[in-house]
Amino acid sequence: MRPVREHRGLDRAGFEREVVAAGRPAVLRGLCSEWAAVGLAREGEEAIARYLRGLANDEPFEAWFGDPSIGGRFGYDSDLQGFNHDRRFATVDQLLDLLLRQRGGERPYSIYAGAIPVRRHLPRLLAEIPMPLLESGRERLISLWLGNRTKTAAHWDLPQNLACVVAGRRRFTLFPTDQIHNLYVGPLDFTLAGQPTSLVDLEKPDFERHPRLRQALDSAEWAELGPGDALYLPSLWWHGVSSLDEVGAMINFWWRDGPAPLLTPVNALYHAIITLKDLPPAERAAWRVFFDHYVFGDNGDPAAHLPDRSRGMLAARTPDLVAKVKAMLARALSR
Repeated sequence: MRPVREHRGLDRAGFEREVVAAGRPAVLRGLCSEWAAVGLAREGEEAIARYLRGLANDEPFEAWFGDPSIGGRFGYDSDLQGFNHDRRFATVDQLLDLLLRQRGGERPYSIYAGAIPVRRHLPRLLAEIPMPLLESGRERLISLWLGNRTKTAAHWDLPQNLACVVAGRRRFTLFPTDQIHNLYVGPLDFTLAGQPTSLVDLEKPDFERHPRLRQALDSAEWAELGPGDALYLPSLWWHGVSSLDEVGAMINFWWRDGPAPLLTPVNALYHAIITLKDLPPAERAAWRVFFDHYVFGDNGDPAAHLPDRSRGMLAARTPDLVAKVKAMLARALSR
C-alpha cells in the first residue's frame, strides 16, 4: 500500500486547487492543531474528557458495545443475520466515563459511538472547531466520534469528508471506488450504519476466503493520523478506520458540492438491482445505453433538442420536480 499524499499549511484556495480537484485522499498535517480540544488531548485523556463533558448536553445517542472477544472489530455475526455487538443509548458523559474506567484493562469491552451530531449534542463545541478550508456559508454536517481501540469496516460515504483527529491515533486504509469487486461487500439492505461495508478484516486478512483482496490492496493507500491532523476523503472512496489508543476522539466535516440530494442515488441503485439485474443479457445491454444517455450524459445534454417547458424530469432539478417524480414512482411501486 502507498502512503496518502501529505500537505501542510494550505489555505482554502490551495485546498480546492491541490486537494479537492485531484479527487484523491490527502493528509493535512496539523490542520486542527490550534483547536483547544487538541491541546487538551495532548495533556491527557482526563483533560479532553473534562472538556467534552463541559460542552455536552444530556441528550443520549446510540453507542455500540462489544464483548472483549471481538477485539474492537464491530461487524456481523457468523451468518450475517445479526451483529456481533449490542446497541444502547448513552450520553457523552456516560460514554466518556466508561472509556476512562476501562483504561489499562487486559480485556476491555469495545466501545464506539459514530457520527454524534455536534449541533444537537455538543452545540457549544461548534465555536471551538473552526474550519477555514470550507466556505462559511457552505452547508455541512459536523459529527463527533468517540471510542477506544475499535475497527470500522471499509465503507463509503456519499459526502466529501474532512476527518479531524482530536485524541488518540487513527489509521486509515483507503481504496478507490472501483475496488468494490475486490472488497467482498456485505448485504446492501442490512447494514451496520447505513452504508454497505466490506466483510474483510484489513488487519488480519484471510486471503483463502477473500483472494481478490490482494488486488484491492495493490490499489490501496494508508495514513496514520495523530491529534491535530486531518484526512480529506473524496466522495465514495472506501475507507476502513482503526482507532489505536484507549481513548479516541475525531470530528468530521461532511459536505457536498452543489445542492444537497433530495433523494440519495443509492435508492436508484437498489431499484435498478431488482428491475434490471435478471433481465436477458441483450435487454440489459440495451438498458445500459439508456442509462449512459439519460443519466451519465455520454452524448451530452439528452434534452438539448427540447424546449425548456417540455423537458419534464430532464429539466433542472428543483424541489417541486423531485416531489413530482417521487409521487410518480410511489404510484408505480404501489401497484
